[in-house]
Amino acid sequence: MHDIRAIRENPDHLDAALARRGDAPMSSQVLKLDTARRACITAAEAAQAEQNKASKQVGAAKASGDEAEFERLRALVGEKKAEVAAMQTEAKELDAQLTDMLARIPNTPADDVPDGADENDNVEVSRWGEPKSFDFEPKEHFEIKGVAHGMDFETAAKMSGSRFVLLSGAVARIHRALAQFMIDTHVDENGLTEVNPPVLVNNDAMYGTDKLPKFGEDSYQTTNGWWMVPTSEVPLTYIVAGHVVEESYLPRRYTAHTLCFRSEAGSAGRDTAGMLRQHQFEKVEMVSVTHPDNSDAEQKRMLRCAEDLLERLEIPYRTVILCTGDMGFGARRTFDIEAWVPGQNTYREISSVSNTGDFQARRMNARFKPADGGKPQFLHTLNGSGLAVGRCLIAVLENGQQADGSVTLPKALGPYLRGKSTLSTDGTLI
Repeated sequence: MHDIRAIRENPDHLDAALARRGDAPMSSQVLKLDTARRACITAAEAAQAEQNKASKQVGAAKASGDEAEFERLRALVGEKKAEVAAMQTEAKELDAQLTDMLARIPNTPADDVPDGADENDNVEVSRWGEPKSFDFEPKEHFEIKGVAHGMDFETAAKMSGSRFVLLSGAVARIHRALAQFMIDTHVDENGLTEVNPPVLVNNDAMYGTDKLPKFGEDSYQTTNGWWMVPTSEVPLTYIVAGHVVEESYLPRRYTAHTLCFRSEAGSAGRDTAGMLRQHQFEKVEMVSVTHPDNSDAEQKRMLRCAEDLLERLEIPYRTVILCTGDMGFGARRTFDIEAWVPGQNTYREISSVSNTGDFQARRMNARFKPADGGKPQFLHTLNGSGLAVGRCLIAVLENGQQADGSVTLPKALGPYLRGKSTLSTDGTLI
């Protein structure tokens, strides 16, 4: 959410930021609505003052016996009362329109975010590991012989439709091991607090984390109004909604392993094969709540937490900073980590780490008290995948595949698989 006072003071800043994102200017529309709202409030206050003045004069007129003046003033009081009510209603409607307009304007990009139109303009900032050279044509995950036993798309489609998968046996166990490995590393080594949050949330939680009102079509809503979380960023970030915390409370770092649900609106025909793009998937999320002065450093810290997981899993990756045209609605800066997937001979996104600044905090009124006194300030929120479990499974399976259709698994998963290190061609762990 944007600060209307900042837009009044510097409307060109908003329009310039929107232009960097490829969006049309909005300041004139915002200020026109804001001016009408403020004028209506001023007029209502003036009418209220006239009503109060006339109300005091009514008693004096009655006491003096001036019946005509008494009736005139009483009629004036009624007239002003109706006028005040009408203006207050109009002001409330204009305020709702302004709030809705502000809620649909994306965050302003940080100065160091590269300008660009789409993913082709993202800028690589680092790369780790060398893609493995195979002496055979590497397959996609669902084509690997040992994987096929435990990855069933047909049965999933029978019960749920397309973009679902039924994992079983060793493949399901590897998937679970990956999630446990991620959570344990974040908690034991990265200092995050594990949370088991609800995956059904209300409108306020979705709105506060910028998923509503603009992107409701991207999520699933139950018949009784709850939303199925598109990511546990929503409940983890909303923990601080409505709070004014002490500065000493910050930073707060959370992690959760949850189911996530996305309608994949607008992605028809993309990545339909395999489990790369699913309606239901699992993700280990990281969320940080910080002092504004520390949020940029915290973003780099979170990025390293995610990158380190891939290094331990021996998966080559590259890290890119998203350009203005590819960055998400609520982000002021986003780094994507893309894992190497041999079956497609390319890098695919496996984590996004975003700094939203105070954008979400304003929407959910989350603030902190400065240690040296002064008025409460909006805190900063950050979120990042640490990691997407299903996509990590894909990367592990494809990078570890062997010519005979078996898969050599990363050593980091050994403790979670009771020392077993290979997915055999018959679909069992050995």
